[in-house]
Amino acid sequence: MGKEARAWGQLSDGESDGKLLWEPPKLIFRGAVRGIYQGHALRDIRAEGNDIVLSDGTRFTLDPGQADKWVHAILNPPTRLDKLGVKPGMSVVVDGVDDEDFLEELSTRVEAQVGAGEDFEGVDLLFLAADDLGQLDRLEDLQGALAEKGAIWVVSQKGKTAPLKDVDVLAAARGVGLSDTKVCAFSKTHTALRFVRRKG
Repeated sequence: MGKEARAWGQLSDGESDGKLLWEPPKLIFRGAVRGIYQGHALRDIRAEGNDIVLSDGTRFTLDPGQADKWVHAILNPPTRLDKLGVKPGMSVVVDGVDDEDFLEELSTRVEAQVGAGEDFEGVDLLFLAADDLGQLDRLEDLQGALAEKGAIWVVSQKGKTAPLKDVDVLAAARGVGLSDTKVCAFSKTHTALRFVRRKG
């Protein structure tokens, strides 16, 4: 969901060629001079010709036709549902994810079904809560509920005190023939790993 390009940066402490990165919510410039911008610094961002201009006068010159696209992306950051790939019309199942904010967000885009994932079929996206290895044992059966291009998001606690580590989730999923394709910050307390059936 981010962006990356070469740019000429005119910053408060100098000018240089460098790499401009949009990693929501941060705009990052890495060159001989460096800068990280977010929040208030991006509030009045605008495009002037080939330049992105920030409220403090900082400028980044991009290839022709790119500035408007960058400004649009920065002013319209992806939502959590965008990052998770939830699209209208999808068949979505929520299995054990107890997050009222997420369920409410989900209801604005799809009619999600809540329950044991293996009780459904033709599922495009399945969100599985997992906080112990026993819950990961269900991954093999849950594959059978997926549509041909369906995916399982394993949602688990993050941080040093989390009962499951990412390596545990990855090992369990790979062990039943799933491939990991993406990781997403699900909330302040949880992370999500996306898995699909391994090709071939």
